[in-house]
Amino acid sequence: MNPAPLAARLDGLLFFPVTPFRPDGTLDLDAFRAHVAGGIEAGAGAVFACCGTGEFHALTPAEFRECVAAAVAEAAGRVPVVAGAGYGTALAVQYARLAEEAGADGLLALPPYLVAADQEGLLRHYTELAAATSLDTIVYQRDNAVLTPATVVELARTDGVIGLKDGIGDLDLMQRTVSTVRRELPGREFLYFNGLPTAELTALAYRGIGVTLYSSAVFCFAPDLALAFHRALARGDDATVNLLLDGFFVPLVELRNQGRGYAVSLVKAGVRLAGLEAGDVRPPLNEPDPAHVEQLAALIDRGRALLADGGPGGVGGLASTAGPRTVGGPAPAAGAGA
Repeated sequence: MNPAPLAARLDGLLFFPVTPFRPDGTLDLDAFRAHVAGGIEAGAGAVFACCGTGEFHALTPAEFRECVAAAVAEAAGRVPVVAGAGYGTALAVQYARLAEEAGADGLLALPPYLVAADQEGLLRHYTELAAATSLDTIVYQRDNAVLTPATVVELARTDGVIGLKDGIGDLDLMQRTVSTVRRELPGREFLYFNGLPTAELTALAYRGIGVTLYSSAVFCFAPDLALAFHRALARGDDATVNLLLDGFFVPLVELRNQGRGYAVSLVKAGVRLAGLEAGDVRPPLNEPDPAHVEQLAALIDRGRALLADGGPGGVGGLASTAGPRTVGGPAPAAGAGA
C-alpha cells in the first residue's frame, strides 16, 4: 500500500477488472493476476478490484480477500487498488476489513443490499463503514442508494470519505450536489466520478459540471480504444471524441442494452475475445447470446479501424501510443475480432 493519500493518486482511466473463473466455476487467481497486470501495463490509473464488473456479489469472503491481495501484489504501489464493499452494514464492514488486511488503498462503498433506506439510514451506513478501517472510502450512489446534496455534504464532512461515484445519471442532481458541497464546504477537495455503464457515452456531459474521473468497462478488453477516447477528451479533441462515440461507443451501448446483466457478462465476453480465459459469469448472471458476442467482436474491429483510418498514426496520432491491444492476454490473431 502506498502511503500517499488515495485522493491524490486517483487519475487517468479507472480499471475495473473482471474476476476470472475456471470451467468448474472456481476462482482462477492466475488469470486474475494476468488481467490486472495487463491493465496496469496498458496504462490504467487505478485498479478497482472486486466491484461491479468484478462480480463482487458472487464472491465469497475468502475469494474476495485473495483477489484484492493479488491486485495489490500486481500493482506493487504503481497505481492504487480500491476494493468493493457492500451488502448490509455489518457485512460491508467485514469486507472492508478484509480489504484492509489484503493491503488495499481504499474502498468503493457499493449500495446496501436490497433495502430502500431513507437518507438518515444511508448516512449512518456509510459513516459506519468509513469508520471501520483506516482506508479512504468512495461512496457509490446508484439503484437503491440515491443521495441528496445535503447528505453528500455530511459525507464530505466525514473522516475517510473522499468522494462520490455517480451511477444514476441525473445531471441536475449532480450539479446541485457539486454546487452544494462547494458552497457549504469551501476549500474541501471532494472527488466526483462518473460511474455509469460505458461512461464514455456521458463523459462530455459530466465534464461540463467538472466531473472528469470515470471508469471504463471498455478498458477491460480494448484498452487502446478506451485510452484513445480518454486522451482525446482530455485535450479537447472533439472530432476524435465524436468519431469514437458515433462509430464505437454508442453502438456498444445499444448492444449492451440487448440483455440483462450485459454490463458485466458482455464485458467478460470481450475479455475472452481479447485472449484471456476469464471463464463464464456466475449465477444469477448468464452468458450473452453468441450472436451478440459476434457483434461485439465486429464492433471492436470497427473501433480499431476508426483509429487506423484517422490519419498518420491513427486518429489524432493516438494509435501508436495507445498501449497493448489486450488486457491480460495475448494479442489476438488477425480476424479474431479483438
